[in-house]
Amino acid sequence: MVNVLSSRFVIRPTDMERSRAFYRDVLGLAVYREFATGEGEWGTVFFLGGGFLELSGGSRVRPEPEAVQLWLQVEDATRAQQELSEHGCVIMREPRREPWGLIEMRVSDPDGLVVHIVEVPADHPLRVRRDAPATESEGG
Repeated sequence: MVNVLSSRFVIRPTDMERSRAFYRDVLGLAVYREFATGEGEWGTVFFLGGGFLELSGGSRVRPEPEAVQLWLQVEDATRAQQELSEHGCVIMREPRREPWGLIEMRVSDPDGLVVHIVEVPADHPLRVRRDAPATESEGG
C-alpha cells in the first residue's frame, strides 16, 4: 500500500496570470510557495486545506468541465458566496442543500474548471461524532 505523506492537485492553466489571480485574489487561497519552472515563468502552490493546489506549466486546451472538478469545504457557503461575488467571481449555482445533506455552490475558474464550494451542516453525518451517545430520536 502507498503511504501518502502529502497531496497536490496540479492545474496547467491556459493563462497563468489570470488563473493565479483567480485562486489568490478571488478565492483567497494562501500562497505556500512560488518556484521557477525553468521556462522563464513561475509556478505557484497554494494551501488547500489538507493538501495543495499547484499552478504550473501551461496548456493550450481548456480542461473538460466534467472530467475534473475541485471540491473546497468552507464554514459557511452563503458567506462564501457573498465574498466571492464581491471579488467578481461568477457564481454558476447558488448554495443549496443537496439530497445527500451538503450545502453546495458552484463557481468556475478562468479555464472553466468547476469548483464546488461545500458547507457541511452541523447535523450532517460527516460532522456527527461516531462515539457520541445516541439521542432518543436516533433510537438510543
